[in-house]
Amino acid sequence: MPQAGLGGRRGYQPRGRGLGGSSAINAMLYLRGNKWDYDNWAAMGCPGWSYDEVLPVFRRAETNARGADEWHGGDGPLFVSDQCDPHPGSIEFVEAARQLQIPVNEDFNGARQEGVGIYQVTQKGGERWSSSRAYLEGATRRANLEVLTEVIAERVMFDEGCAWGVAYLQDGQARVIRARRAVVLAGGVFGTPQLLMLSGIGPGGHLREHGVGVRIDRPAVGANLQDHVDYVAGFETKGSYFIGQTLAGTLKSAGAIVQWLRHRRGAMTTPYAEAGGFLTVDPSSPAPDIQLHFVPVVLEDHGRTKVKSHGFSCHTCVLRPESHGTVRLQSIDARAAPLIDPAFLTDQRDMELMKKGVRAMYRILETPPLADHKGRDRYPIDLKDDDALERLIRARADTIYHPVGTARMGSDDMAVCDPKLRVRGVEGLYVADAAIMPKLVSGNTNAPSIMIGERCADFVKADLAG
Repeated sequence: MPQAGLGGRRGYQPRGRGLGGSSAINAMLYLRGNKWDYDNWAAMGCPGWSYDEVLPVFRRAETNARGADEWHGGDGPLFVSDQCDPHPGSIEFVEAARQLQIPVNEDFNGARQEGVGIYQVTQKGGERWSSSRAYLEGATRRANLEVLTEVIAERVMFDEGCAWGVAYLQDGQARVIRARRAVVLAGGVFGTPQLLMLSGIGPGGHLREHGVGVRIDRPAVGANLQDHVDYVAGFETKGSYFIGQTLAGTLKSAGAIVQWLRHRRGAMTTPYAEAGGFLTVDPSSPAPDIQLHFVPVVLEDHGRTKVKSHGFSCHTCVLRPESHGTVRLQSIDARAAPLIDPAFLTDQRDMELMKKGVRAMYRILETPPLADHKGRDRYPIDLKDDDALERLIRARADTIYHPVGTARMGSDDMAVCDPKLRVRGVEGLYVADAAIMPKLVSGNTNAPSIMIGERCADFVKADLAG
């Protein structure tokens, strides 16, 4: 939907539609968020979700190439590694920050989060390791697993308040699949609330407007949408030191493809957002409130606009936004995309943090050795002009693809799920994706989403055993 906080612009919200969902198309960064995030969830009415309680689940899910320790696992299905060959410019970004006395952090998922460094990635042997590779590939021969593709879930089926199956479309034909014990939704932050609403669970007035019978009037379904709003600065440089879409860049890419095919190393292993870090720009924040992503290529409009030059970019995002949006039905046709309104930058507190974050980012970009490249800012701005900076941010900011919260868990009457991820008001229905987060975590959301899936599996197993 048009964003009032972004000057009326429409945003861009791609989702992964293959096995593994968005982990099949993301930047592969392995980040869990901050310890405070999970302790805050517990304080918000989600017992069992404190950091000390979720850390063992993160460790269980992970095989870290550095080996197991207090913070990391060594025999889980999700492979996590250091980047094979980060670009020298990304290393220079870290050095520039160090020159400003910003601490270098070798492990953002370890004892502390604050600082700058090179991100770890969900890769094994220079290849993407999606949640599908982690969890499905080794299970495809199991007799109790059947994977259906090219289908659209239409609604959950109920009998006397108990979920017994899912109606879906396959090849244009209406079909139903039965569940003997439980139904688990993992449609993502946009798909899960859409399916709940199509099943009669959601804001009563909104459902009636679309002719959907109201099974449970739950206003929190599709509410509480939070996402990391992001501003990108781009700098063009001379020569071909950085990645670029020029003849020289194309020749380098061709060589990198050969290197990857032969050795699974080189530039083709890049997540692009190679370096970055976590800063605290508001002294009252309980944890770092700004994240940076440094990219050794010029990015414009999510990479959809091609820039015929070499250079680098850097992202600034507000980690715990106060602006909350909604997901609503556009149609009762499950094939129609829902109406997504992140309400970016509608709370001025987010804008004030963003401006501080952008200024902190520029201080790093203007410090040697990165500044030695004399990059030309594609959108130069007087950082002392507060109003001009705000206008520029509203004209260019957008999502960095971390939506959460549209089927939040909690212990209050408004919560969609209880802390065991059971949909409140019905039996046999669970949610296992980032929609259950009551508050957005301070970092990328792939690793926390996998942890949520692991926890939901534990809860379902325990409930069925009882």
